[in-house]
Amino acid sequence: MACRLSSSPSSSSIISALIIAVACTFIPISSSVPFIVLHGIGDQCSNRGIKRFTEQLSNWSESEGYCIEIGDGSWDSWFMPLQDQAEEVCDKVKKMKELSEGYNIVGLSQGNVIGRGVVEFCDGGPPVKNFVSLGGPHAGTASVPLCGSGPFCILVDSLIKSEIYSDYIQAHLAPSGYLKLPNNVPAYLEKCRFLPKLNNELPDERNTTYKERFSSLENLVLIMFEHDTILIPKETAWFGYYPDGAFDPVLPPQQTRLYVDDWIGLKSLDNAGRVKYVSVPGNHLGISSDDVKKYVVPYLEDKATSEKHGNERLGASQVTGVFAVSESRKEMQIIHRVDGRASTKTIAKGLSSYGWPALLASFIGQVLGLANDK
Repeated sequence: MACRLSSSPSSSSIISALIIAVACTFIPISSSVPFIVLHGIGDQCSNRGIKRFTEQLSNWSESEGYCIEIGDGSWDSWFMPLQDQAEEVCDKVKKMKELSEGYNIVGLSQGNVIGRGVVEFCDGGPPVKNFVSLGGPHAGTASVPLCGSGPFCILVDSLIKSEIYSDYIQAHLAPSGYLKLPNNVPAYLEKCRFLPKLNNELPDERNTTYKERFSSLENLVLIMFEHDTILIPKETAWFGYYPDGAFDPVLPPQQTRLYVDDWIGLKSLDNAGRVKYVSVPGNHLGISSDDVKKYVVPYLEDKATSEKHGNERLGASQVTGVFAVSESRKEMQIIHRVDGRASTKTIAKGLSSYGWPALLASFIGQVLGLANDK
C-alpha cells in the first residue's frame, strides 16, 4: 500500500498522517541482490552438497540463491563445449525475472570460466555485480583432471594431453577449453576454442566489449586454495600462470601479459581496488564455513546488512591475517587465513568430482583413435 499524506486539515487526519509517516519509516526496503551458483565439473545442482551449499549461502546472506544447471548436469559438465555451456547459462539468466535488476555469481572451479563467459559474452543479459570465484582456472591449467593414480590413468592422461588441441577433443571434452600447455602456446592460441577468447589473448581478435563488461564488475573475489593439487598451478585461481615456453617460475597475476596489457580489464579492476586476492588453507574447494562467511557472504548480502556488519568483519579478518605485500611494483592486497582452526567443511574437495565418469572407456577410445572409424 502506498504511503500518502491526506490534505485534510482536521486533527484526526493529521494524526493519521503522522502514524502513516512513522509506519512508512520503519517499513524495511529490501535491496538484496540475488545470486547464482555455477558448479564445477562432474557435479550437478541436484547433488546434496551443491544444494546444501546454495541454501547455506542464501541463509547466511539473506539473499535468494539459485543453482543454474547446464544440460543434464554431471555428464554435460564434462562433454559439452564450454562456449555452449556459457550460452545455456546466458539464456537461462535472461529468462529469470528474479535476476532482471542484476545478480551476483558464485563460481566453483570450472563454473568460474563459464561464469566469466556469461559476463563477457552474454548479450542483453542482466548485469553481474559481484563475482566470487572459488578455485577457478582463470589463466588455464597445465593438467587435465585424472581418472585416478593407476598406470592406465596416467597413460591415458598423457595421451589425451598430446591430443588436447585436436578438433575432436576440443569439441567433446569441456576441460580442453581451458588447458594451456606453456610448452605449446602457439597450438593453444590456434586450436583451443574457449580460454583464448575468454582472456582476449588472440592478437587479431581482441574484443573491447569483453573488457568493458568484465571491468564493470563491482567486486571480483578470487579465492585460491593453498594446497590445491587439481589446478596446475594453483595460482591460476588469481590469474597467475607460467611464462610462455616454460613451466617455471609461476608468475603472479601482475606480471602476466594479460594483466600488464589489461586484455580483459583485470588491471583496471585491480587499480580501482575492486579485486580481492584471498588465500585459504586446504585442497581444491576445501573451504571452511568460517571462511565462506568471511570471504564469500559479504559480497552476497544487501548493502544495508554489509554496512552494518562491515567493521565487525574487517576486525575478524585482521585477526586471521590481512596484509599487503609488494608484487610487481604495486601493492597487492592478499587475505590469508592463518589461524588453522578446524571447522566444518562447507565444500569438500569431492564436491566437484574430478574422477572420470562411468562409461568413459568408449569416449577415450574415440579420442585416442582406438575406435573403428565409420
